Amino acid sequence: MTEILDFLTQWPWWVYLLVVLFAIFIRDIFNKEHTIKHNFPIVGHLRYLLESIGPELRQYIVANNREELPFNRRQRSWIYASAKSENNYQGFGTDQDQNEPGFVFVNPTMIPYSIPENHPNRTDNNFCPCAKIIGEGRRKKPFRPASIVNISAMSFGSLSARAVSALNLGAIKANCYHNTGEGGLSPYHSHGADVVFHFGTGYFGARDDQGNFSMPKLVELVEQNPFIKAIEVKLSQGAKPGKGGVLPGKKITAEIAAIRNVPKGQDVLSPTNHTAFSNISQLVDFIEDIADKTGLPVGIKSAVGRLELWRELVQIIKTTNRGPDFITIDGGEGGTGAAPPSFSDHVSLPFTYAFAKVYKLFLSEGLSSRIVFCASGKLGLPAHALKAFAMGADMINVARESMMAIGCIQAQRCHTNMCPTGVATQNKWLESGINVPIKSERFYNYVKTLRKEVLEITHSAGYEHPCQMTTRDVDISMGDNNHTKMLQEAYGYQKAPVQFDSMQALADCKYLGGAYKKQQESAATA
Repeated sequence: MTEILDFLTQWPWWVYLLVVLFAIFIRDIFNKEHTIKHNFPIVGHLRYLLESIGPELRQYIVANNREELPFNRRQRSWIYASAKSENNYQGFGTDQDQNEPGFVFVNPTMIPYSIPENHPNRTDNNFCPCAKIIGEGRRKKPFRPASIVNISAMSFGSLSARAVSALNLGAIKANCYHNTGEGGLSPYHSHGADVVFHFGTGYFGARDDQGNFSMPKLVELVEQNPFIKAIEVKLSQGAKPGKGGVLPGKKITAEIAAIRNVPKGQDVLSPTNHTAFSNISQLVDFIEDIADKTGLPVGIKSAVGRLELWRELVQIIKTTNRGPDFITIDGGEGGTGAAPPSFSDHVSLPFTYAFAKVYKLFLSEGLSSRIVFCASGKLGLPAHALKAFAMGADMINVARESMMAIGCIQAQRCHTNMCPTGVATQNKWLESGINVPIKSERFYNYVKTLRKEVLEITHSAGYEHPCQMTTRDVDISMGDNNHTKMLQEAYGYQKAPVQFDSMQALADCKYLGGAYKKQQESAATA
């Protein structure tokens, strides 16, 4: 051994480097799988290195503030600064091209709304519950969400345990609900925030051993977890409508397998279609059965394309007063952990067109007040949120914006299990970088800042609550002809008025969720 070490140490380091490079050179010459490496030995590796870090290079160096997708640098910076309670202001005026098609303009009034004395927003400048009660007059346990901004469907499995915990703990402080996503109810969703239990075609958390829906399991789950306030049935999602979900086997830990009742280490493929129903009439029966057995409001989540079945649903609701209590419209620009580009790029309508088409169907039959409309799809920024409210949304769900608030850097590695920030991975080392108490506080800061700015813009338009915004209060740029149109003109409808008495009436509502009342009582006692 000593002789070998002596032999190896008698040569300078650069000799060994040349040997390694020569070995790589020989291997590349005989490489028949990668043309670049074969044609350009050694140097060709730089191409793959630059390709692998290309998103980071564009994100931080090449792309300008406004050109990157899905979220540009300016949008991400606002979310990060808001989450960290840093300065999220902008100096020297806008750097937006205000003539670009679809640019949003909120129409202010000459005399803004003035917050009176003893108003809830005097003590809490971001207090803003949903103006409607989900399931009022129809279900045993109606629910008024305590926040107009809530966490969209993201499952444990798609997100890490620490990420889910951070969101749930932040949701308690922010008084918003936490949608479980279709991966079932995990311990990390169960720290105390209001929860909307969501399931899709895989029925995870409410399925039997054969993968079929199990009503007894769902009833048991609801009875054992009173913080579940509503149930959402996923028909499809904007990023991959008509295609079942995929969770790679390398993300399926023993814990995830137990929660979902699936084999460990195998890819989990949600079927394309539901087995519990196969048409709209059966869907309505399914919803009513769940509501009757659990007492909870029940809603649906769907992307939008063809409208025939939506029209059928509207007619059933009109003639029978049976069916969903809330509807989540998911835009085609929405995110997902993994989807074929052909689906996420081209299948289903973006939120604005999708929501307008569905809302108009309910409006035409006088049913817009019967449904609580939830909007999803890149709406976690103030102007985008206000546009959704003006179009008829009662709440918004945020997913990727929530992830950014707890550290996501838009690396777009969600589908690889190698998320560098530990948010969308089951890699324990990467996940360990998430400090749950700090990240939960950052999510809370983001939500309260978003609500505060939404309220401030609402007040500038002369209203007390965003539900009062109408399609006449927002203009959009029409682009090439350099003029704007009100949403009412652009999409052909006038939003129906939402019954709203006052913010104080919302605060006093006995169905109000979240911890707002407890927080107010504690503050008064202190």
